[in-house]
Amino acid sequence: MNTEVLISELKFKAIRSSGPGGQHVNKTASKVEVSFHLDASQALSESEKERLRNKLSSKISSEGFITLQCGETRSQHRNKGIVIERLITLLQQNLKVAKPRKKTKPSRGAIERRLKSKKENALKKSNRKPPKIE
Repeated sequence: MNTEVLISELKFKAIRSSGPGGQHVNKTASKVEVSFHLDASQALSESEKERLRNKLSSKISSEGFITLQCGETRSQHRNKGIVIERLITLLQQNLKVAKPRKKTKPSRGAIERRLKSKKENALKKSNRKPPKIE
């Protein structure tokens, strides 16, 4: 993944935010929305695009766009930086290949400890019962 090319491919849109700011919030568009077209990207290889399509299927629109918004701060520039950072970390996290899990068995000592504690609990509960009269 080439981050410089990826950043140049992003489309930004400024929207009016609903956060703090009083009258200022009604006049300025401080919330930033970023759109990234996954299929048309030159920053990603085909295998990376396929992996992202599989992992981020719920976040990709029907046209193939990944869209994120940020309206946390009152500054459009800071919101733009935050949303770029979020998009890059989202892509990097989902491009990682998970290591295959190795099956393991519990150790003999762990099995013995488990069985011992089960027997102790059973004995504790059986001692709570009233004695049987025959």
